[in-house]
This record gives sequence, C-alpha cells and structure tokens, in this order.
Amino acid sequence: MRSLPAFAAAAVAATLLLAGCSASTPSSDDATSSPAADAVQCATDGSASKAVTVTGDFGALPTTSFTGPLNVDTTERSVAIEGDGETIETGMTATVDFTVYNGTSGTKVFSTLDEGGTALQLSTDDTQYIPGLLKAVLCSTVGSRVVAVIPPAEAFGDQGNESLGVAASDSLVMVADVEAIIPDRADGVDQPAQDGFPTVELADDGAPTVTIPDADPPTELEMETLKKGDGAVVGDGDNVTVQYQGVIWGTGKVFDQSWGTGGPTTFQTTGVVKGFSAALVGQTVGSQVLVVIPPELGYGSEGNTAAGISGTDTLVFVVDILASASA
Repeated sequence: MRSLPAFAAAAVAATLLLAGCSASTPSSDDATSSPAADAVQCATDGSASKAVTVTGDFGALPTTSFTGPLNVDTTERSVAIEGDGETIETGMTATVDFTVYNGTSGTKVFSTLDEGGTALQLSTDDTQYIPGLLKAVLCSTVGSRVVAVIPPAEAFGDQGNESLGVAASDSLVMVADVEAIIPDRADGVDQPAQDGFPTVELADDGAPTVTIPDADPPTELEMETLKKGDGAVVGDGDNVTVQYQGVIWGTGKVFDQSWGTGGPTTFQTTGVVKGFSAALVGQTVGSQVLVVIPPELGYGSEGNTAAGISGTDTLVFVVDILASASA
C-alpha cells in the first residue's frame, strides 16, 4: 500500500516506540512480518503508582502531582477512574489518550489531550511500543483512567529519549484514558453484490478471500460497498483504522494485508496510493468496501518490485473501515 508515510498521530505514537522501531504503518515490503517479543502482562498497583495524585475529568487534560524521582523495577498501574466498559485484552485495538511525565523531574513530556492532539489507536499486541505502555492499558476497562509508573527498562531503555528530555535513568509517569475498543472487522449491513466485480468470501474471523473474475480488469477506478456501516463519515486527511487485503487482478496473489500480520492498522488517508484513498473518503465507519485500482492510481508505471507488482498491474483491495478521526 506504499506510500504510507507517518500519519499525523504518529508524531505522538513515535514517542512511545521502542528504540529503533518506526511508527510507519505496514507496507507491501513488511506486511507479512510481525514483532517478535514476549507477551506483555498486565501491571498491578504499587507504592509508586499510588503516590501519584491525579484530578480532572476523564477525557480532559489531567492535573497530576507527585514527588520524584519515582523508581520502580517493573511497571505499576493504579486506577484513578474505574470505567464500566469492556476489558482490554491482548489482540484488541483501543483508542487511548495519554499524558506522559518525566518520573524524575515531574515535567510533562507530551499529551494527546493538548490542543490539536489526537488519541492513539493502539493495537495491544503491537510490541514495537514500549512495554510499560502496553502494561498500562491491558486489563483496563473502557472508560477508565489509569496511572502508570514505568521503569527505564520498560520505557526507552539505556538510550533514554533525548528529544523528549528523558534520560536513560528516568522513569515515566503516564496517565491513560481508555476511550474505546475498535472492532476487528466491519459490522455494517450486507449490500447486494454488483455484477462483474471480484467476489469476496469471509472466514469466521472476518478475513477475506478474493476471487478475481476471468475477464480483463476495468480501466477506471471502480468501487463496491460490501457492507454499509452507520458510523462517522471518513474525511479527506482523516486518520483511519482499517483491516485490509490487497490482491493483484491478473494473478490473484495477495501482496499485502493486515489480516494475520498484526491486526488493524492506522494511517492518514492522504498517505496511501490515490486509488486506496479514494475508496475511503466519503465512506462510513463500519463499512467494508472493495476497490479496483488501475495502475495509474496505484503504483504507476514503475510498479512495486518488492511486492511483485508490475507497472501494468491492476490492484484489488478489500477494506474494513473500523474507525476514523480528524488529523
């Protein structure tokens, strides 16, 4: 699906990545890879997390006070506001707002709740993120505000993060508001199939299998709504969370997908090839769409050698639109 440069919210997401990882969304070069790391466990409370005082409403910038340095050996998590929603488990994707402080100095490092900020759409099995972040979110319920104290080893390690003013010896204090769980597949109403389009069959987990018709591909961009959702309308430039599969018309080869390779992915609609973007903008969250993309609206005459796409290949994408937020 290249080009997929970092989306607007990735500026925040990148600060929470392990050293050496990238905040870019999956591409045809790496979509079949997944992070190899031990499963992250839920954090429990302790004296350090209990020493952090947090006031303010859920979903609003918190007022946080503590006396540093706060030193812990493993991430501690306390609940400031208990939500009554579903519990976050590994494999889920959640919308979360974060406010992060230097655990030594008490200085605020950043917050998604600052003006112009955007909540992070976090896949809880994406172990590119610092382990303490995942520990803070896992086992929390939707509607909860949790407070975590994260040791350097479960934050930025022995490198620290100079750009954020976090030294190698600094812990992090994180206040996280768990806003919502993003579904892992489109839940819209089935729509009548259109003649001449590729057909799609769904596995029990929602993963598509695309069958290409024995015919020449269309020369123009063609779209079909397979399921119609009733959520928000995707705007131009929005950050969208999707499941997707890309297939080459001529061969039926799957060249890129999120299914089985890390789960839903988030990117900005302006950061993908033109035909893919056109299939998203104006659609509603909860919809599943199929788009047939001619070469000039895909990878152009150069194609994408790494993905096995030639300059004359027509592409087919099945996309489940799971969430959308203004950039």
